[in-house]
Amino acid sequence: MKKALWQKRLENSKVQCLLCPRKCIISNKRDGFCFGRVNHNGILYAKNYGQAVTIAIDPIEKKPLFHFLPGSDILSTATYGCNMRCPFCQNYEISQVKAPTTEITPENLVEIAKNKKLQSIAFTYTEPIIWYEMILDTSKIAKNNGIKIILVTNGLINSKPLEEIIPYIDAMNIDLKSIDANVYKKTLSGDLSTVQNTIKTSFENGIHIEITNLIVTGLNDKKSDISILIDWVASLSSDIPIHFSKYSPNYKYKEPPTSPEILDYAYKKAKEKLNFVYTGNVIAGKENTYCPKCGELLIERNYFNIKQNRLINGKCPSCGKKIYGFF
Repeated sequence: MKKALWQKRLENSKVQCLLCPRKCIISNKRDGFCFGRVNHNGILYAKNYGQAVTIAIDPIEKKPLFHFLPGSDILSTATYGCNMRCPFCQNYEISQVKAPTTEITPENLVEIAKNKKLQSIAFTYTEPIIWYEMILDTSKIAKNNGIKIILVTNGLINSKPLEEIIPYIDAMNIDLKSIDANVYKKTLSGDLSTVQNTIKTSFENGIHIEITNLIVTGLNDKKSDISILIDWVASLSSDIPIHFSKYSPNYKYKEPPTSPEILDYAYKKAKEKLNFVYTGNVIAGKENTYCPKCGELLIERNYFNIKQNRLINGKCPSCGKKIYGFF
């Protein structure tokens, strides 16, 4: 365990966690909502520090990140727990319970990446924000070794902790699960405004951002909501890539899979205002990258594999337009 960075001591040996907007007030010897923090005699500790449920090597496109180090492999790791309660969670076996772990240090993670000649480390699978201290320590070591840090996150983090960690993060895929604040509050146990702030603040501070929207039947699949979500992303930048993903029944949510028609609607509607739109979790999804200026095919993908990458120094070979995320 390691002393948590964001906390406020209260009376009667209680402590308040200030990492995310839940702001859990935790009694002595009790865990926080996310399972990752424990009150020990009035002091909050990150009990998940150094505790990994998995360490694996993935293609970076699986995160999904299509505009950051394309075609590379990435070291992926996670701890248990989450600060949200999505009823359709795809990784509920490790995110909604205290799953078994293996001990790992920040130094170990960086050493594994170096030995495997990997350019980046991803904190993914469950919610990385609740592994805050572990990520911060790993990121500082990684930065000194030329290794980039990626978060695949729900974006549920308070402003001050976000501002502290931003200088050490290179890229994020952030789940924008709905544009409806009530869906976030009542169904997901989250907060839309916080997620929007994370996306906006991270993008404005130079972190590479891609957004995933899992279109869930009966929850966030209304055309009007999809259009509003697209408009909000476009208000930040037309260059931010968005991945619309197909939902399938999982965990506690048993509605039918996302209809092909609504996935197609989301893709076509987004293409009206955004330069880089993709669909995932489907056979023959929209995975290729095209130049937004001349329409040239730039990167051809097949699932998580790149069949061809025609970019030259991050630019379209036909018209010379600089493409977001590539360098």
